[in-house]
Amino acid sequence: MKAEGTFEVTMKGEPPFDVVDDVSLSRATFTKSFVGGLTATSTVQMLAVRTAVKDTAAYVAIERITGTVDGLTGSFVVTHNALMHEGNQTLHIDIVPHSGTGELKGMAGMMTITIADGKHSYSLAYLLP
Repeated sequence: MKAEGTFEVTMKGEPPFDVVDDVSLSRATFTKSFVGGLTATSTVQMLAVRTAVKDTAAYVAIERITGTVDGLTGSFVVTHNALMHEGNQTLHIDIVPHSGTGELKGMAGMMTITIADGKHSYSLAYLLP
């Protein structure tokens, strides 16, 4: 099954907590509001690294999403794993197995995010038992 739509994001960044030779580690918290097949809110806890090389960075994050997916109510957790190497990007967002609650219990799958013209959209591919 697939749920698609858009989301708004608000970030609260922190100053780097560790810097060595222009490689900095930092934390940020995000809140998101989803509309479409996923009607929900979420909180994201992120750790990131930036390097001195242009467009080279990475982040990992944990996000709890709470609301409805195609009318089914509950929450689930996704992990983010992103890497940018001189502009070439990879991003994996996976649903954590057995993290679903309520009517989303047993949910599995993955999410993709697209950012175009400053607007965020998502596609959530999921399975339920």
